Parts: sequence; C-alpha cells; structure tokens
Amino acid sequence: MQRVVGMISNIGERILNFIEGLGGVITLYINTLVWTLRPPYRWWNLVVQMDEIGVGSLFIVLLTGTFTGMVFSEQSNYAFGLFGAQGLTGPTVALSLTRELSPVLTALMVTGRNGSAMTTELGTMRVTEQIDALHTMAVNPIQYLVAPRVIGATLMVPALTMVFNVVGVIGSYLVTVIVGGQSAGTFISGTQYRVDPEDIWSGIIKATVFGLVLALISCYKGFYATGGSKGVGRATTEAVVLSSVSIFIIDYILTLLLLI
Repeated sequence: MQRVVGMISNIGERILNFIEGLGGVITLYINTLVWTLRPPYRWWNLVVQMDEIGVGSLFIVLLTGTFTGMVFSEQSNYAFGLFGAQGLTGPTVALSLTRELSPVLTALMVTGRNGSAMTTELGTMRVTEQIDALHTMAVNPIQYLVAPRVIGATLMVPALTMVFNVVGVIGSYLVTVIVGGQSAGTFISGTQYRVDPEDIWSGIIKATVFGLVLALISCYKGFYATGGSKGVGRATTEAVVLSSVSIFIIDYILTLLLLI
C-alpha cells in the first residue's frame, strides 16, 4: 500500500512541477513582451545576443546542413534507385530540408550551443546575486537579461534555418550530380518545380517558434536556478532536455496546423 501511495504521490508531484514550469514560462514570456515595449531600449544588448546566437552558431549550422544534405541524398539515391526514380532525389531532399529537417536540426544545434549557455549565464548570475544587484540599481533584469536573448533567438534561428537550407541543397547537389552523375538540369528543374514558397515559409514559421521556445525555456531555467553551482548544472541539463523535447512536440503540432 505504501508503494502505491508513493507512486501516486510521485506522479502527482511530477504533474504539478510540469504545470508550475509551464505557468512560469508563460509568465516569463508575458513579462518579456511587456518590458520589451518599455524604455529604455538597450539595442546593444540585442545586437550582442544576435551576434552570439547567429554568427556564433554559423559554423555548426554550416557543417550540420552540408552533411545532412549529403547523407540524405545518398540514402535517397539508393532508395529511388530501386524504382528507377533517381530524378526525385533533388526535390525530395529540398522538400525535407525546407519543411522539416532545417528548422528542427537548426533549433537543436542552437539549443545545444546557445540554450545551455543562456541557462548557465543566468543561473550563475542568480546564485551569485548579480540579478538581485540589478534590482538595487533600478534595472529590470527581465528587460536587461532575458528580453535580448529571447528576441535574438527568435530572429536568428529562422535566419540560420535559411542558411541550413542553402548548404543542405548544395550538399545534395554535390552527392547527386557531382558524385552520382545525375543530370544537373534534372536536379535543378525538379527542385524548382516541386519546391514552392509555402514550403520555405513553413520552415521559417517553425524556426521562429522554435527559437522563441528554446530561449524562453533556457532563460526560465537559468533565471530561477537555485542550489549553487550544482543547481546551475542541473538547470542547464533540464533546459537542454526540455527544449529539445518541446521542439519535437511543437514540430508535430505545427506540421498538422500548416497542412490544414
């Protein structure tokens, strides 16, 4: 009986923690919106975060995008070759990149590189009382620390997604045309014919939402971290895991909505 009670108590505690965390993220988002619209406007903080998230993540996105396009093309060439339809490799890879792979993988890369950094920085500032010091100087910490990170991620993840699209298609072209010997005209014309602007916009919309979500979760976990250095490490791990899982769940929901 004690085991059953303990199991039910554990499940209830997890549900309450989830609801509390969800409410905290939503509250942080509302406060961020409010303080973003209020002066003073510290544009330099936003520029710094855009540089850190966008330019700082550029190399890993270039590398991931290129090899994703190459590997996916190699697998598609093999699969379509079984049916004599290798001409569909280019359009298939381009559609998969623009609609799904580019926004999801870009968001995961940014989560691993910048989301963890956001949580660690804010968590360290929290446990060392630097955030409390901002209050004493009449500086709102959400406006000064959180808003630039959230806006920067929301703007730069879609931009990085477009970079991912370009290098992914280039990688696909190298494998399919240069290495595989397929006609360049077939690859280019098939891609142009089957990939519509709506496919690209679908990926951009997803990337925008992913950037907002990963930044909010990362900032929330860091902003309210407790327990010293160990607590900061735990908050960083939770932020990366929750952001990654949220990206996959939201991706499915947005896919259903965008296909309606």
